[in-house]
Amino acid sequence: MRRYRWWIGGGVILFVAILTAVFVFSGPGNVPTPKRQGPPGTGPLTIVTLGDSTLSGEGAGNYTPETNGTGGDWCHRSPNAAVFSTAVPGITAKINLACSGANAAQVGLGDAKQWTEPSQAAQLANLVKDHRVAVVVLAVGANDDPHFSDLVNQCFQAWFRTGSAPCNSSISATWQDRITAMVPKVTSAVADVKTVLARAGYEPGDYQLVLQSYASPIGPDVPVDLQNLNGCPFRTDDLRWMRDYGVPQLSAGIARAAAQTGARFLDLSRAGRGHEACSGGPNPGTEWFSRLTLRLNDLTDANRAGHALQESFHPNANGHAQLGRCLTEFLTTALPSAACLAGTDGNLHASATVS
Repeated sequence: MRRYRWWIGGGVILFVAILTAVFVFSGPGNVPTPKRQGPPGTGPLTIVTLGDSTLSGEGAGNYTPETNGTGGDWCHRSPNAAVFSTAVPGITAKINLACSGANAAQVGLGDAKQWTEPSQAAQLANLVKDHRVAVVVLAVGANDDPHFSDLVNQCFQAWFRTGSAPCNSSISATWQDRITAMVPKVTSAVADVKTVLARAGYEPGDYQLVLQSYASPIGPDVPVDLQNLNGCPFRTDDLRWMRDYGVPQLSAGIARAAAQTGARFLDLSRAGRGHEACSGGPNPGTEWFSRLTLRLNDLTDANRAGHALQESFHPNANGHAQLGRCLTEFLTTALPSAACLAGTDGNLHASATVS
C-alpha cells in the first residue's frame, strides 16, 4: 500500500513538473519567434554584385556613359554584365557596383577609391536603405598581390622578346606567395560587406553571400596564326601555365577566403575551357572572352588613349551571359560550393564537383 501511494505521489509531482514546463516555454511571455521572411527593410528584393572587372562587365561592351571615362571614371559597367543575365526566383532588382580594376581595399570599407569611385561596401550601405538585398556576389583579389593584369602584360611582352625566357619562369617563383598575401585582404573585404549588412539589421540567414573566383581568359589551344597582334600574342607554354597552374592556384586562394568568411564559393577556374580567346580560330563567335582589343577611336583622345586596350582578355557579352547562367543555377541550390563547368548542351552549369 505504501508503494502504491509512493507511485501516485511521484506521478503527481511529474505531472506538475511537465505542466510547469509547458507554461514556462509556451506561456504568454515565451511565444515562439516567427521565422523571418527574408531581408529587412523596404524596397525590391535585390541581387547586387561587387568587385572588379569580372563582374563590372569589362569586355562586354556598351558601357554606361558615366563609367566609360566621364570625369575619370573607367569602371566600365555594362548592361551585358553577368548579374543582368541572372534569373533568381523572387529577385526583381539587379544592381552592379563592381568596378574594373578594383582591389580589396576599394571593395571594403575605407577611403580607397577606384577610378574616382568610393568604397563599394559604403555604396552597398546606401543601397540597403531602399532595397531588400537578398544576394551579394563578390569577385575580388586578382588586382591585389597577384596583379593578374600585370601577369598578362608580362606574358605579352615575353612574346615580343624572341629568345628570352617565358614569362611564367619568373612569375611562378613567387606566385603562391602573392596569393597567400592576397587571402587576408579578400577576407577583410568580405567581412566589411557582412558588417554593412549587419548594421542595417540583416541576419546571416536573410541573404546569400557568394565569393566567386576567376576564369582563365586564354589557353594553350590557340592556332599559330592567331598567336600574334591579330588575336592572342602569347607563347604556348605561358598560356598553358596560366590556364593549368596560375588561375587554378588563384582560385584555390579565393576558396580559402570564402571558407574563412562563411561565404559560399563559386569556382570559375575551368569555366572558359574550350571557349577562351582565340580558341575559335576563324570563328570568334564560339569564344566567351575578348581577344586583343584596341579601341582605335580612343587613340585620338589623350584622356582615353591609355584605356584603348582595357577590354582585352575579359569575358565578352556571351561569356558574361554564361557566367550569369551558372550563377543563377548555383543560387537556386543549397550547395556551399560549386564549379561552373560546360555541360553536354554547351552551356555552363553549376556542378557540385569542385575539384
